Amino acid sequence: MQKVIIKTTLSYALAMALTSTAALAADASRAPAGTLADGTAVETITLTNGAGVSAKILTYGATLQSLSGPDKDGKIADVLLGYDDLKGYVDHPNYFGVTVGRYANRIAGGTFKLGDTSYQLPLNDKTNSLHGGDKGFDKLPWKVVSVKSGPTATVVLSLVSADGDSGYPGKLDTTVTYTLDEAGNLGIVFAAKTDKPTIVNMTNHAIFNLAGEGSPDGALGHMLTIPAKAYTPVDEKLIPTGELKPVDGGVFDFRAPRRVADGIRDGRDQQIVYGRGYDHNWALDKGATKAPELAARLEDPVSGRVLEVLTTEPGVQFYAGNFLDGTLVGKGGHLYRMGDGIALEPQKFPDAPNKPAFLSARVDPDKPYRHAMVYRLSVKR
Repeated sequence: MQKVIIKTTLSYALAMALTSTAALAADASRAPAGTLADGTAVETITLTNGAGVSAKILTYGATLQSLSGPDKDGKIADVLLGYDDLKGYVDHPNYFGVTVGRYANRIAGGTFKLGDTSYQLPLNDKTNSLHGGDKGFDKLPWKVVSVKSGPTATVVLSLVSADGDSGYPGKLDTTVTYTLDEAGNLGIVFAAKTDKPTIVNMTNHAIFNLAGEGSPDGALGHMLTIPAKAYTPVDEKLIPTGELKPVDGGVFDFRAPRRVADGIRDGRDQQIVYGRGYDHNWALDKGATKAPELAARLEDPVSGRVLEVLTTEPGVQFYAGNFLDGTLVGKGGHLYRMGDGIALEPQKFPDAPNKPAFLSARVDPDKPYRHAMVYRLSVKR
C-alpha cells in the first residue's frame, strides 16, 4: 500500500498573526446586492480578516461569490469563478459557488424510495436529477439570521423548504453558516431538520483557479492531492455503478500530488471519456468523521497559493469544469472554458439513495443533518 505524507502549509494569515503583537480581527459587513424579479431584496455579506483574506456571500443561493487572498508576493486576487453581480447568477446559473441542495450531485432517473414510498424529482440533467433539480437551493433567496464580527467573522443564513418541494418529502428547516477566522479558514456548516423522513446531501460548488480568476492559463497546471485509494466509477450517464474501484497508479490516483492536466485528456480510460475529463467522486480513506478532515489539497506552483478542503463527509467530487465551453461571460468579462477552474465538492456519494452499499443520505426527525467543511486558503513559501 502506498504511503503518502500530505504537508499542510502554514497559512499566510496565521504567519502574520504569530508575528504581530496584537490579535487580528475579522470583520463582517452587509450591503445591498439588488432585487429579484418578485421584489425580494438580496444582500452581500463580506467577511474579512486582518491578513487580506476575504469572502463575499450572496444571500441568493447562499452563494460564495468570491474568495480572495494573497499570493507568495502578497498580491491579492479572487480565486473563484463566478459573476460580478446578482444578474449573472440569476440569468446564467452554472452553480458557481452556490449552496447545493437538497441533494448534491446526481440521482438516477430522478427517483428514490424511502420505505415503500417512491418519490419523483425533476429531470434537469437529461434522464437524471442534478443538484436538487431545476429549482434547487442555489436558485432561492435565503434569509439573514445573524452577522457578527470578532476573532471569527460569521454569517448565518436560513431557508425553509416545504414538504414536496421539488418532489422531496418533508418540511426542511435549513441553515448555512459561513465563518472566516484569522488563519484564513473559511468554514461552512450546513444543517437541516425535517418533520418526516427525507434525504439530504448539501455542499458548496465553488470553482477555483488559484492563479486568480480569469488567468489565461486556467487551472490545469495546479497540483492536486486526494487522500483516497478508491473512487466510484460511473456509467455513460455519469451515475455511479456502485463499485468502489482502486485508483492504483492510474489517472485517478491522486494520493501523491500530481498535475491535473496529466490525466484529464487520457481517452484510453473510459471513465475520462464518460466525464469529458474528471467529473467523479472519490471515496475518502477517512470516511465520515465527526470533525472536518482533509479531503483534497490543491496548489498553484506559480502563485504559491494553496487550498485545502476539509470535510466531515465521506466523499469529494472533483470536477474540472469540463462543461464550460466559452459561452459564459464571468467576472471582469472573462470567458470561461474547460479547465479554467476546479471544483472540489465534499458530499455523500452520488445516487446514494439508490445504492444500498453507499453511506445513507436519509435524514429523520430525530436525527438532524449536519455537514461541516472548510476551505483553507494559504501560501506556500
